[in-house]
Amino acid sequence: MNIDFYKYDGAGNDFVLIDIRKSDPHLTEAQIERICHRRFGVGADGLMTLGNAPEPYDFEMKYYNSDGRIGSMCGNGGRCITAFAMRLGLGRKSEETGRQCFDFIGFDGPHHSEVLFWDEQSSVGIVELGMCDVDSSTVVRCLDGWFLDTGSPHYVQRVEGLETFDVVGEGRCLRNRADLFPEGTNVDFIEDLHDGRLFVRTYERGVEDETWACGTGVTACAIVSGNKSLVTRGGDFKVSFEPTGQAYRNVRLTGPVSFNFKGVLKIEN
Repeated sequence: MNIDFYKYDGAGNDFVLIDIRKSDPHLTEAQIERICHRRFGVGADGLMTLGNAPEPYDFEMKYYNSDGRIGSMCGNGGRCITAFAMRLGLGRKSEETGRQCFDFIGFDGPHHSEVLFWDEQSSVGIVELGMCDVDSSTVVRCLDGWFLDTGSPHYVQRVEGLETFDVVGEGRCLRNRADLFPEGTNVDFIEDLHDGRLFVRTYERGVEDETWACGTGVTACAIVSGNKSLVTRGGDFKVSFEPTGQAYRNVRLTGPVSFNFKGVLKIEN
């Protein structure tokens, strides 16, 4: 079985994308894990499928972690699949801004996204993704940090010396604290930079390693810190939201997206 695939990354958080609107290969966990393997496969933090969705939505996004298991919402994935959908000719142009806009279904419900900028020659651009509202009562103090869900669960903790901090070792320990996080959690470490931005490093469950950026993680860090200008190892992000007392509404995640390459997967049945 041959499957066309496309490789994208959002600030170094990379994904294999497959259009399944006409034909769904029904990949197994083992097949997805091998595709994402950085030595035996294409190599990626996760795999996403773009499928049909009922009106008025343009498509449905399904995200799988690199371990092959179905994942929760992926912020950078949502931004990458937006650029992929534009390549496929989906969406519509906003009459107000002239930007290509999309409405799609993700793990945590409906999302609206826009391509703010795209350069065809270099295949890079800036994509904004509308995230789901976050109930203020679900943002809780935990250990030395905070726990909240921004489409995926995140534990956020301030540290000193984040550049050399043992993100993998410490992140893995916290991710597996079954007494606090029975279903596991993503772990974000943050530190204020001298220029006013917030430095973020993330250990992702499902990947079981540090990723160069995490969209739901950056969003979580912005909410608990109040800092809307963030930097990761893979690139810079802007997060906007409106705190109302009961919830954080109109949450938007903006950052870079790149199309890397396309190819054909040869999958044995």
